[in-house]
Amino acid sequence: MPDKRPGIWKRLLLGAGLILAAAGSATGVAAFHEIDKVVNAFKHGNTIELPNELAQADNGKPQTILLIGADQRAPGAADYHAGARSDTMMLVRLDPKKRATALMSLPRDLKVRIPGHGTAKLNEAYSNGGVKLTVKTIKLLTGLRINHVVNIDFRGFRKAINALHCVYVDIDRRYYNASGAYAKIDIQPGYQEICGETALDYVRYRHTDTDIVRAARQQDFLRQMKQQIGVNRLIDRRDKLIHIFGQYTQSDIGSRTAVLRLLNLVIGSATHPIHEIHFSAHLGMSYVTASSKVIHKLAEEFLGVTAPKASKHKKRRSRSKRSSGLVDSSSTGKQLALQLVSGGSRGLRLYYPKALPPGAQFLSPPRAYTIKSTRHRKFQAYRMVISIGAATGHLGEFIGLQGTGWRNPPILRSPTATKKIDGRVFLLYRDGARTRLVAWRSDNAAYWVSNTLSESLSERQLLAIAHAAKPLG
Repeated sequence: MPDKRPGIWKRLLLGAGLILAAAGSATGVAAFHEIDKVVNAFKHGNTIELPNELAQADNGKPQTILLIGADQRAPGAADYHAGARSDTMMLVRLDPKKRATALMSLPRDLKVRIPGHGTAKLNEAYSNGGVKLTVKTIKLLTGLRINHVVNIDFRGFRKAINALHCVYVDIDRRYYNASGAYAKIDIQPGYQEICGETALDYVRYRHTDTDIVRAARQQDFLRQMKQQIGVNRLIDRRDKLIHIFGQYTQSDIGSRTAVLRLLNLVIGSATHPIHEIHFSAHLGMSYVTASSKVIHKLAEEFLGVTAPKASKHKKRRSRSKRSSGLVDSSSTGKQLALQLVSGGSRGLRLYYPKALPPGAQFLSPPRAYTIKSTRHRKFQAYRMVISIGAATGHLGEFIGLQGTGWRNPPILRSPTATKKIDGRVFLLYRDGARTRLVAWRSDNAAYWVSNTLSESLSERQLLAIAHAAKPLG
């Protein structure tokens, strides 16, 4: 039976946005009034009582928050209807002393031991025992102490995105399904603004993805959203967000003291980048599996994550394509660039990749389109999509070469480092030990090479692809 259940993770930002809005308000005269609004919102959504499962954290100490959700809501209860399953589970680590906010998604099909129920998929803990058993199972699985739990309903996600006036997202490939077997979706590749319903379709997409890729896409969406939505916008829309949050969310955070402690952490972590911890696992026919050793290593990374530091590389000549493990792709790349010209992409200098990983394949045709900027100006843009599943063993993963006349889109804010190769300056955007983006600018345009959602290519490979990219003509 096809899985039609909507994703739960996408509700995550609803709570994050609310907390940030309240954090900004807490610096003003009406601080306690705003905090009381938050407390009342949590209570309105039904307080979850888990006194023996959640760890207490002293004021100012780091906290781990578990975000979960299910496909059905039971009126007036902390758990959901029997048979409902949590669609996504994500751990968030707030620690002002660290230099990044850690996110780790747990695959819903992960093979685990559920206390009192034996071996099963992780999301079955929810149908067997609701929030309480889910928390118990995740603590047993990871060895982590959990301080708070937030259970969010997907229906508020669309409302929250629209309340925040949409988000720009770097879409890795086309997402399309017109059949009735799964949720219908049609999203083109490329950097673009997406709003509530489209954003919901994007983050809930599942039927040709693995749990690992889906989780990486959800984390990437959250990172891009956090990068764009400042405190001012959240403050301006705080009443609407609080209303949405209270209507669609449940949590154990039901007191002013708990809210204040959490707000202190959020304020201290507000400028930290998000570090996505990608779950290492084996994808089987029925289960996702990972050894205890691997899971505990991921938990240690989650607790000790630090933001990436700028590398102090000595200036050196560019590496050859062979040293980066790439092969020549200039013939096909040039043909696709010519398709963009014939398709109407004029006035924008077109770069195309002349080197790619072995086995990489272009998805044809490339897309030529128009982006509307934050100031409502229109700019030409294009996207080349390259599948690299055969090259890396990561099926369903894609890199992209993006070009646009919009020189300063939100995605290019705050590079981690820069690197000059043969007279060209490349901007590096790192995520811990991985690199998610390499970009460069011309006089009237910006270009970048996007890593796969699980960031499977190395920085060296991304730099080599970007350096080898040449303009048409």
